[in-house]
Amino acid sequence: MAFNLATFKTRTLSAIVFGCIMVGALVWNQWSFLLLFTVIHFGCWFEYNRLVESIHEKFVQVPAFIRITTMLVGFGGMLWLLDPQTYPLSFLPISLQQLGGWFIALALPFLVIGGWVIRKKLSANAILFLLGGLLYISLSWSLMLALRGRALEGFNPSIGWILPVVLIVSIWINDTMAYLAGTIFGKTPLSKVSPKKTWEGTVTGVVLSVLIVGYGGNFWFGLPFKPLIFVAALSSIIGTVGDLFESKLKRMAGVKDSGQMMPGHGGFLDRFDSLLVATPFVWIFVYLFL
Repeated sequence: MAFNLATFKTRTLSAIVFGCIMVGALVWNQWSFLLLFTVIHFGCWFEYNRLVESIHEKFVQVPAFIRITTMLVGFGGMLWLLDPQTYPLSFLPISLQQLGGWFIALALPFLVIGGWVIRKKLSANAILFLLGGLLYISLSWSLMLALRGRALEGFNPSIGWILPVVLIVSIWINDTMAYLAGTIFGKTPLSKVSPKKTWEGTVTGVVLSVLIVGYGGNFWFGLPFKPLIFVAALSSIIGTVGDLFESKLKRMAGVKDSGQMMPGHGGFLDRFDSLLVATPFVWIFVYLFL
């Protein structure tokens, strides 16, 4: 794949602007973190619905209230998995976690009853796509929110954003290095799903992500080395699978990008495809082994 300077400049500039917004929202406080992933959650759902409409023609018949209610069930799950100590609501008699439970309790019956009323418009595949969206999008961002505030041995518990940031930075480094290496000396295609990706770029991206995050985080910030390299490796490898999965969805839908949220990078799903799939695996690793 030939190196395109204009494309690289566009991608780099938009990535810097977007990165500044992301980093600011990630580290400012827990509320900016929650707001950030609330916006990302609904943005991903909007694009996912559009992709599925192109993949499965009968999905167009699914009424808007069914789609919106499904999104709200997913958002309720995000709130339900929040740590009440990390997200206190002193001015309300209930916690955000309890509020999320009420979201689910109220939206689910409405979804079931509404689905039964318009059942003739709901094909089995349409229902599976809606359930798939809950797993693919809502569950992933729920677990991302659950990672914030997770205290680990060797990590400063007051820096609640450290694990999400390590996860996100690992994927960013992997994507950038894989793109550069692939465009400069990549020759062997990684997959037919995404022919521009190469094995040379993919391996280089993973290796450099692990080295930069592991040694850089340990040297500059004093973070424990072993958790860093495991999280970086898992994020990079599984993140690449997430990238290929979203590429498969786009190919099935017959589109180049899922949206136009970010110049040179596409939409929400294009930007967070790796993170969507990597987050649950990092969450499992953290809770089982760290």
